[in-house]
Amino acid sequence: MNFDLAEEQKMLAEQARGLLAELSPPDRLRELIDGNAESDEQLWRAVAELGFLGASISEEYGGLGLGALDLGVISEEMGRAVAAVPFYASIVCAADAIQTFGGADQKEVWLPRLASGDTVGTLAHAEGRQGWWPRGAGVSFENGTVSGIKTPVGDAGLAEMAVVYCNVKGVPALAAVDLTSDRVKRRKLDSFDQLRAHYAIEFHDAPASLLDASVDDEEAIRSLIDRISVQTSFEAVGGAEACVYMARDYAMDRQIFGRPLASYQAIKHKLADILVATEFARSNAFFAGWASDNSPDDLAVAASAARLSASNAYEQAARENLQIHGGIGYTFEADCHFHYRRERTLALTLGPRQYWADRLVGQIPGNQMEAA
Repeated sequence: MNFDLAEEQKMLAEQARGLLAELSPPDRLRELIDGNAESDEQLWRAVAELGFLGASISEEYGGLGLGALDLGVISEEMGRAVAAVPFYASIVCAADAIQTFGGADQKEVWLPRLASGDTVGTLAHAEGRQGWWPRGAGVSFENGTVSGIKTPVGDAGLAEMAVVYCNVKGVPALAAVDLTSDRVKRRKLDSFDQLRAHYAIEFHDAPASLLDASVDDEEAIRSLIDRISVQTSFEAVGGAEACVYMARDYAMDRQIFGRPLASYQAIKHKLADILVATEFARSNAFFAGWASDNSPDDLAVAASAARLSASNAYEQAARENLQIHGGIGYTFEADCHFHYRRERTLALTLGPRQYWADRLVGQIPGNQMEAA
């Protein structure tokens, strides 16, 4: 049994890390924030040219046909760099939904454009305070159109299309919607993460195409969310590890009373704790990535465990990184805030931790608890 990445996956990680280190350093992130930009177009083009956008898309639609673990390698590097591109919304969410539930015509229309980066997609599932996963979606599909409101929707200001969780006469389903329609209104929301904007989207009889394979198959839609959550786990692991080494490097350089901050036992304990939490989360993410492709029966447990451990590790690492940096860590000039903001955003993406904790407990044999 191999507990490590394959050589090809390690090469993929190195290639992604090198590109992101070159094109998306912290100073570049500050430039984007100062310019109120929602995405780094130069980085998006570079990511597309290397084929990363088509990593998990079938070859017949212009992708590379790689697996969830390969995609996870890229997601991890995106998280490490806090990359300001809609990779998660467009590729992890929208492309997977269309590839899983779309008909041949829908795949031919959308997947090549998503793989090339010419079109940006997103997933619209949440409906504000009604809950991130409403049993009966307020957005309804009828006579080839959708109506209702979805909020918040990540990277919706960049997206030209959205896969929308809706109901068809009370039956759950997914629909593809062209967001450039004049029947769609978008309103930008205040976002804690300045590099991942969120929107409210209003659909007023907006033309839509039902993803037929999703109709009345809520369990399959939950499996889609499980797979997406695996990728958010990889993203969180990448961010957590970046915090570990950021804190370590600062502690080794910072002098306190004539000796390095890292020489103090309390700091050593903090660094050790966040490293252990990060490695634990990585192990769960690896297994969940494998289960996504190879063991559907294990996916619900694996995805829930990965989601919980990665969220906990990233929160702990981001907070301890701030603490180790001290006062300077709270300034715009330091890099800590990029990860603290992204960690807070990921913590609420795809539902709160309680949902995933309930989903994990609900998979225990004999336990009838079900996540709401």
